[in-house]
Amino acid sequence: MKKVGILSIVLCLVLGLVGCSSSSGGSSASSAASSASSAQDGDSASIELNISAAASLQEAMVEIEKEFKEVNPDIKLTVNLGASGALMQQIQEGAPCDVFISAGAKQMDQLVTDGIVEKDAPKTLLTNDLVLVAAKGEKVESLDALKTDDVEKIAIGDPESVPAGKYAKEVLDNTKLYSDVEDKLVLAKDVKEVLSWVQQGNADVGFVYLSDAKGQEDNVDVVLTTDADTHSTIAYPIAVLKESKQAEAAQQFEDFMLSDDGQAILEKYGFNKAE
Repeated sequence: MKKVGILSIVLCLVLGLVGCSSSSGGSSASSAASSASSAQDGDSASIELNISAAASLQEAMVEIEKEFKEVNPDIKLTVNLGASGALMQQIQEGAPCDVFISAGAKQMDQLVTDGIVEKDAPKTLLTNDLVLVAAKGEKVESLDALKTDDVEKIAIGDPESVPAGKYAKEVLDNTKLYSDVEDKLVLAKDVKEVLSWVQQGNADVGFVYLSDAKGQEDNVDVVLTTDADTHSTIAYPIAVLKESKQAEAAQQFEDFMLSDDGQAILEKYGFNKAE
């Protein structure tokens, strides 16, 4: 009887060890499955695209991002807005960027020269108009009024880095007004700052894009739209950068911007459709 009891105990211990081994194996299998699942999740993680875009696209980009996400849910857009010249410099210095949208050809051309953008990559995304806006109550009805004592400060983007400022200077040069108003000029870091200065009364007038003035009628008066022959053609080029690590997704974004849906959004915010 004692032998039978001892054998029973030994048998129970052996079965227990086998059970523990089986449980451990099951745990390892479960862990492996979990790791595989995590790896698969990593593969399907959202792709992040870095978009550097001219500041004048600020409002439009909010809706662009929303609509693009609807058709490309796995692509996340990180949008960096600023003066085209400043954005160009950031890209030259290695800032992450997959797609560049400039408000002028000069900055895009420089990136082509630098070898950062392929020569045939840039496409015209849209065109725009340059307008003169005045703070509410200002007695300004024409460009000639800029010479009068009624106007003390004229805001423009810095012509060296802000395309809108470059176009504004061209207008003043071509209308023979620059030497008369040079001392009144105050230079802003981008076109949005020009608009803000006029809205807040820190400048009497300013040159901005028509798209910037759209919807701001309660804050500023649009005095006039500058004649097309007084400045260079205002065209915004778009291009995927040569070294983009997400070239396929970047091309999808560019295609969306140039599509009828993308162009309709841009037109809604005061831009002109690319031809």
